[in-house]
Amino acid sequence: MERRFENVAMMTSTEVADFLNVHPNTVRRWANMGLLPVYRLGSRGDRRFKREDVEGFIRRNGLHSPELVHSGKS
Repeated sequence: MERRFENVAMMTSTEVADFLNVHPNTVRRWANMGLLPVYRLGSRGDRRFKREDVEGFIRRNGLHSPELVHSGKS
């Protein structure tokens, strides 16, 4: 099943991981290191990521995302 993230304002760690084709723990580690901007919500501190922050992270780090290739934004 292919997932699309074109109109998503905020993404979960799992959604970002799917978008970047990495493990969710990798996304959490990047956020903890300050490499990927994260927003903490609620009393549990759930992580959320802005799509534009994720796309900026991809550009800054020379990563490849199939979603960006298909949308023509790479």
